[in-house]
Amino acid sequence: MSVTDIDLIHAWKRVLQLSKLESGQIVTVLTGADTHPQTMRCAMAAASEMGARVNRLDLPPVNAEKSLSRDALAYLGTTPLTGNTAAIAALKSSDLVLDLMTLLFSPEQHDILQTGTKILLAIEPPEVLCRLVPTEQDRERVNAAAQRIQAASVMHITSEAGTDLRCQIGHFPAISEYGFVDTPGRWDHWPSGFVLTWPNEGQSNGRVVLDRGDILLPLKEYVTEPIELTVVNGYVTRITGGLQADILREYMAAYEDPEAYAVSHIGWGLQPRAHWSMLAHYNKETHIGMDARAFEGNFLWSMGPNNEAGGNRTTACHIDIPMRNCSVHLDGVATLLNGVVQDEAGLAHAARRKSLV
Repeated sequence: MSVTDIDLIHAWKRVLQLSKLESGQIVTVLTGADTHPQTMRCAMAAASEMGARVNRLDLPPVNAEKSLSRDALAYLGTTPLTGNTAAIAALKSSDLVLDLMTLLFSPEQHDILQTGTKILLAIEPPEVLCRLVPTEQDRERVNAAAQRIQAASVMHITSEAGTDLRCQIGHFPAISEYGFVDTPGRWDHWPSGFVLTWPNEGQSNGRVVLDRGDILLPLKEYVTEPIELTVVNGYVTRITGGLQADILREYMAAYEDPEAYAVSHIGWGLQPRAHWSMLAHYNKETHIGMDARAFEGNFLWSMGPNNEAGGNRTTACHIDIPMRNCSVHLDGVATLLNGVVQDEAGLAHAARRKSLV
C-alpha cells in the first residue's frame, strides 16, 4: 500500500529534526538509477522546507555485470564515487548527505565521514520508511546495548537448533544503528534499530546451525531446512545442508575471494516495529530487508568485510543472516534468551506477544 507525499515528507522532517539539521546547512541528496523517486522528491522537499540548501548528485550505476543479484548490498567496495574526485569533493563540502544510492562498505564513505559530514542511508520503500521512523527511545535502547558489548570480552551464541559459537570481542568498537545522524561524522541507516560489533580477527570458533525461518540476505530467503556452518579461527570453513546450502556455497564461491568467508559483524535486533515476516509480503527487488536485520530478538551475524569498523578486510561479498530463537551471552551474562531481549522493553514486548497467543 502506497503512502502519500505528505506522509513521507512528515517522516523525513522528523528524521532530519532528530539529525539536528539546521537552516542554512548544505544537504546533498545522493541518487542513482535505482533510487525511489518518491523518496528522493520528499527528502528534497523536507530538507528545503527546513531551510537547508539542497543539492542533488546523481551518479550512474556500477557492478551490474559482476553481481549475481540486483540487491544494493550484493557487491560491495567499488561505487560510482570510486575515482570521482569532483563528486567526493561535493559530498565533503556538505553538512549532511542523504544517501539514496548506497555507499556502504566503501572507502569513499569513510573518507567523507572523516571531514565531519554526516551520512544517512535510506533506500527501503517509502511505506517501510514511514512505518519505521526512528525515535529518541530507539537511540537510548541501542546505545545501552552497545555499552554492554563495549564492556565485554566474549560473545557466546547458542540455540536449541545446535548453534554454539564463541567470539572473542574488544578489538573493534560496538556500533549503534538507530536510524538518524545526530553527531558530526556519523553514519546511520533509516530504518534500523540494532547493535553490533566485529569479533577479534581469527578469534571466532564453533558452529552455526540455521533453522527453519532464519533468513539469508541478500538472497532474501527464509531457510526451509537446516544449514550448518563450521567456524574455525574466524572463517567459515564448511557449509552443509540441502538445496539452500548448495545455493549459498555457489553464490559465495562466485566471488572467488577467501575473505568472503570471514566472520563479519555480530549483534542483535532491537526494533519492535520491524517484522520478521516482512520478506513474505514484498518482491525481492523492492527492498534490501531492513525489517529482517532489525526485528527485535534476532541474532544478526554476517560474513565478509570489517572495514566499516576500522579493520583492513575488504571483500565484495557480504552475507547477512538474521536468526530467530538464539541466546546471546556477554561474559556469561544473557542479553538475549531464546530470541527475547533481556532488557525491560524486550521482556515487556515478549510478555505482550505471549498474551496474544
